Amino acid sequence: MTSPWLGEFLGTLILILLGDGVVAAVLLKKSKAEGSGWIVITTGWAFAVMCGAFTAIACGSNDAHLNPAVTLGFAVRAGAYGKFPLYLSAQLLGAVVGAALVWLQYLPHWKETSDTGLKLGVFCTAPAIRNTVTNLISEVIATFVLVFVAGAIFSKNVSANGPAAGLGPYLVGSLVWGIGLSLGGSTGYAINPARDFGPRLAHAILPIAGKGGSDWPYAPIPIVGPLAGGALAGLVLKFLSI
Repeated sequence: MTSPWLGEFLGTLILILLGDGVVAAVLLKKSKAEGSGWIVITTGWAFAVMCGAFTAIACGSNDAHLNPAVTLGFAVRAGAYGKFPLYLSAQLLGAVVGAALVWLQYLPHWKETSDTGLKLGVFCTAPAIRNTVTNLISEVIATFVLVFVAGAIFSKNVSANGPAAGLGPYLVGSLVWGIGLSLGGSTGYAINPARDFGPRLAHAILPIAGKGGSDWPYAPIPIVGPLAGGALAGLVLKFLSI
């Protein structure tokens, strides 16, 4: 019953359910975690990545990418793109379903929250200072770090056989935690086109109480930036042969 597509779908679903879930917990009114801050959000996202990766592996995707930018980066490194459309469809659908489950989980809290920006922020990213060029650069840099360091973690130069069995998701979760803490303050570190586009689409179509617009003018940046950063990291990994 397991398959690579199912693994990427369910892994991304868990990633978004827990990742957007921690943002909802911090931002929505009358949540027990309301106002607990950036450290909680970045930590929650790190655990979300770890849990999503374990889920993906258990359900059939040994790659456990959960992210089109990661899939593209490793495709560039290998010069093989056959997995990209399959994984992309699973990741996007998993992100939409995961976001819908967050809406259900916090159903009474949407009505209690009057700020439409906070509601949108549960689902997708927005820059601290809106500037197309610098926002794009931020996403390129952060995603480059994600894909390049992930490649380094699983490089034979680090360990001939890769990380010890079961350790990889913890290491990648720690990597995402570090990126959030160090580089996430500028744009909210989408670093994943599916993570931003899927929940943004869910925000647009779900009957969320008192929601505003889905900020589609900004949406290309957390898609183009991560894909460019992932592809660039793949080129560097290929050049260095790691």
